[in-house]
Amino acid sequence: PFSLDMKLGKKVSEGKTKEVYELPDVPGCVLMQSKDQITAGNAARKDRMEGKAAISNATTSCVFQLLQEAGIKTAFVRKQSDTAFIAAHCEMIPIEWVCRRIATGSFLKRNPGVKEGYKFYPPKIEMFYKDDANNDPQWSEEQLIEAKFCFAELTIGQTEVDIMARSTQAIFEILEKSWQPQNCTLVDLKIEFGVNILTKEIVLADVIDNDSWRLWPSGDRSQQKDKQSYRDLKEVTPEALQMVKRNFEWVAERVELLLKTKSQGRVVVLMGSSSDLSHCEKIKKACATFGIPCELRVTSAHKGPDETLRIKAEYEGDGIPTVFVAVAGRSNGLGPVMSGNTAYPVVNCPPLSADWGTQDVWSSLRLPSGLGCPTTLSPEGAAQFAAQIFGLNNHLVWAKLRANMLNTWVSLKLADKKLRECTL
Repeated sequence: PFSLDMKLGKKVSEGKTKEVYELPDVPGCVLMQSKDQITAGNAARKDRMEGKAAISNATTSCVFQLLQEAGIKTAFVRKQSDTAFIAAHCEMIPIEWVCRRIATGSFLKRNPGVKEGYKFYPPKIEMFYKDDANNDPQWSEEQLIEAKFCFAELTIGQTEVDIMARSTQAIFEILEKSWQPQNCTLVDLKIEFGVNILTKEIVLADVIDNDSWRLWPSGDRSQQKDKQSYRDLKEVTPEALQMVKRNFEWVAERVELLLKTKSQGRVVVLMGSSSDLSHCEKIKKACATFGIPCELRVTSAHKGPDETLRIKAEYEGDGIPTVFVAVAGRSNGLGPVMSGNTAYPVVNCPPLSADWGTQDVWSSLRLPSGLGCPTTLSPEGAAQFAAQIFGLNNHLVWAKLRANMLNTWVSLKLADKKLRECTL
């Protein structure tokens, strides 16, 4: 139902840097329209910056696409024009969630004695109540729970606060990891959540653009490329604004690179016979969820060891990093033979039968010395293990693993809440 000249409904809200409009033709969605405006200190300083709306929209669209593809629930639907994107209509929760890896900025003012550059492990989470008149005071979890906010019929209680806090950390870590290949340090990040009016679930909403974070190339504060370069201006001259704009453009160009990765990898599943195909198809399907290519081959280390080693050499010789998964029932010679003859990782994933499984599994577990192939019985587990290996230098795979962890945690939390409500 999306067309470029969409009918705009009434203005839902207007902030310092954007306007939100209803879309009568697309129920449950709004248009987020950016403005050519830059502000600091709750708009104590504000200037028109030609082209900022397009830069901001490009940045936010890339960041949300990255998070969405990883599996994070967001309000983003798609980029609509140079200066606007379509989002699910949410009732916003009036809290700015801040996640910090490095102590700087307002944290130092509020925590005298802490030196700039202090690192937080895990990253530090803070929240601020959106209240311009009182300069966005810092809030505690207790204040947020006691406020008993209700948005789109969802009351914000302990469960919702926990979900937002967990999500904030996961979102920060995914973006931090995504900037690392550009040799850029994500210092901190500010985000907001809303309750989707249709699904009633908490999602990442609003925008994430160059106003939302501190970004230091090579970890060097003097090279900062974020909005801090505007806040720090002694006076706003046309030349100074040009410098700030160049920083914003630098970020908008590089943020597109976050959606790509230089590192490639693949999983090659070797099965002892095609009777194990259905087991192997599960591995391939799970690899696809991580965006990892997977090839299936049939070879028996017992009956055709020369052919097994030839296939191995084929995958070693083309320069693509590979994880081998050995699928052999009964006596697993395939995994150990591969492991003893390649420097690439090999993981056993034997399809065990009910009658002999307890005996057969030992052929995968008790290996001669000098071999290092772990065994996982679940096909999905084998794919996940391969993904964790590739995730070490592929931020897109890592992001999917990290979002999976978050989503599993959230679904347990919600199941527990639902159960408690039923028993009460």
